[in-house]
Amino acid sequence: MKTDIEISQSADLVNINDIASQLNIGINEYEPYGKYKAKLNLPFKGEKNGKLILVTSINPTAAGEGKTTLTIGLGDAFHRINQSCAIALREPSLGPVMGIKGGATGGGYSQVAPMEDINLFFTGDFPAITEAHDTLSALIDNHIHHGNKLNIDPRTITWKRVVDINDRELRKVVIGLGGRTSGVPREDGFDITVASEIMAVLCLSEDLADLKNKLGKILIGYNYDREPVTVNDLGVTGALALLLKDAIKPNLVQTLEHTPAFIHGGPFANIAHGCNSILATKAAMQYADYAITEAGFGADLGGEKFLDITSKKLGHRPDAIVIVATVRALKLNGGVNKNDLDEENVDALLSGAKNLGRHIANMKQYNKPVVVAINEFSSDTEKEINALNDYITKQGVKPFNTTVWENGGAGATDLANELVALCENNDEFKPLYEDDDEFMVKLESIVTKIYHGKNVVLSAKAKRQLKTMEKYGWDKLPICVAKTQYSFSDDAKQLGAPEDFTINVSELQPKLGAGFIVALTGKILTMPGLPSHPAALNMDIDNDGKITGLF
Repeated sequence: MKTDIEISQSADLVNINDIASQLNIGINEYEPYGKYKAKLNLPFKGEKNGKLILVTSINPTAAGEGKTTLTIGLGDAFHRINQSCAIALREPSLGPVMGIKGGATGGGYSQVAPMEDINLFFTGDFPAITEAHDTLSALIDNHIHHGNKLNIDPRTITWKRVVDINDRELRKVVIGLGGRTSGVPREDGFDITVASEIMAVLCLSEDLADLKNKLGKILIGYNYDREPVTVNDLGVTGALALLLKDAIKPNLVQTLEHTPAFIHGGPFANIAHGCNSILATKAAMQYADYAITEAGFGADLGGEKFLDITSKKLGHRPDAIVIVATVRALKLNGGVNKNDLDEENVDALLSGAKNLGRHIANMKQYNKPVVVAINEFSSDTEKEINALNDYITKQGVKPFNTTVWENGGAGATDLANELVALCENNDEFKPLYEDDDEFMVKLESIVTKIYHGKNVVLSAKAKRQLKTMEKYGWDKLPICVAKTQYSFSDDAKQLGAPEDFTINVSELQPKLGAGFIVALTGKILTMPGLPSHPAALNMDIDNDGKITGLF
């Protein structure tokens, strides 16, 4: 059996001009980056107002759910039933690519391509975001070194540095050592690039002017009078924006079946808002009748954040929601050891299906149509599939068995036909909370209505930070919870559908540029570490430039 990269390398791709032509994108509306990639110029000329489909999933497990694979295959399925469709996806981060799972461009015969390029620097968006972020870091320290006219208190600087690789050694560092010519010593640290507020700002900006506006609002720390200091105060908004002049443009590529795909931005959903850029989603909607996008990790993280943060800024709520699940992942949630997942176990499946049931109930709260896509594996038995279908039907939604890994778009045509019908639904969207709600009301809404915890507790530090936010009116911003992706709780070991737990918030971080407040819970880290056997150990390139082991 071929690996994902072998399938991708043997695919017959078409020129990017043909993909653009498929969407009626004029030759002057995009800039080719070689044969198979392009950047879309701003502003867009597309005049459609396509339907929007959100793909989310159960909580991720080591067994795999295949959310991205399903999203790509679903786009191909729409084309197979002769519907105009474009996909909008996040760009892969080098951290997980080199870390725990390898490439992140789908799998089997449901992939976006060229997968090597997309996984490795692509069109340079992530390096540009990294450089813009670290340029701001350098300018902050340079300002302090040369007299500190803004009276910045170095102890209050909230702006860390970033790098797009998992490196636990950089979580906490001391900088400025080496004497008077080497800066002012202080504590600092690194986040991974996908946790950068600049990543979130880029993904939530409507155009270059909006990008500059959001960059200028970024909070970098406080002065000795405990007043906030922003990028605008530092006077470097324009410098940061020009570093992002190309990165803000969405990237156009294709699936193995030549379905257009816009891939742009990539904030992690466990530490940021977890969705591709609103520009990529808008492009898909303006150039196609149906736009399919996904949100990171499970519906409790990326799904909730897309519905309560991203879609509001997008100006369009999803017309339908797809929840992806697998028999294997649900059996793991039901207590089966990951080494025994190929063995039939209907009881464990139904026990673990409570995780799926909760996600279904959660997504139905938003009053938009919900369906479940069962991403089938060869080890799934007929009894297991039938039992899962029955369980899903009892939750009041339709199940659809899909085989996109093996069959590409042909493995999801029934689901595509159903979504065409569901997208005609005009029920009014119901948000989880209103922006004017009190901060704790909003936070408790997420904890009780989505996670099903009993309460939320703020640390002493978080309580002090909340008082500061209330003083400046920042508490009216939406909330972006940073939480483990593996559980509804803030404890990664509590699988299934735990209830009556407490969510512990250690810190509140105002992301004024992005326009939300990050609530750090449990033991969440904004700089991950590499596993004991990182995927990088399996990667190589030969003298002819052929890459192996990327996935």
